[in-house]
Amino acid sequence: MDAAVAAQNRQLLFRLLTVAVVMLGFGFALVPLYRQICESLGITQSRVVAPVNTQVDRSRTVRVEMLASSSGLPWRFEALTREVRLNPGELVTVNYRVVNTLGRPVAATAVMNAAPSVANQYIEKQACFCFSSQQLAAGEERVMPVVFRVSPKLPSDMDVVTLSYTFFEQKAAQS
Repeated sequence: MDAAVAAQNRQLLFRLLTVAVVMLGFGFALVPLYRQICESLGITQSRVVAPVNTQVDRSRTVRVEMLASSSGLPWRFEALTREVRLNPGELVTVNYRVVNTLGRPVAATAVMNAAPSVANQYIEKQACFCFSSQQLAAGEERVMPVVFRVSPKLPSDMDVVTLSYTFFEQKAAQS
């Protein structure tokens, strides 16, 4: 009976180790898998592109509304320009101001969303503070630019786009 129990225990250990290895592999695969799914659904962050000579479509104007918020952070975060009117293909710089009102240093990351969501694929960022960690000391104030253009390929029936940036605090790694 002891030999049978030992064999069952070894078999169970092998199954558990297999599940643990598969779970670890799945954890590493989640980030690229998530990016691919979002990209295929058209809900990815907008593209960061190298500067290029782009034709400006002067036949129409797009109004881009700029929103700012912080999720769970009592920071002051605002767009210094609430909206811009631009021609598709025109390069624009918009500044945001953030103030760390906490009594401690904070690292946070901003995430950008566009509305309507299909507009994400037509926003071409040249420079942006989003998707990278921003470390602010207690009481620090910073002005951060976003340099972007709206692609001339933006559907002609889309004349208003909203860009929303939200800061999320990065939790310190547990040791």
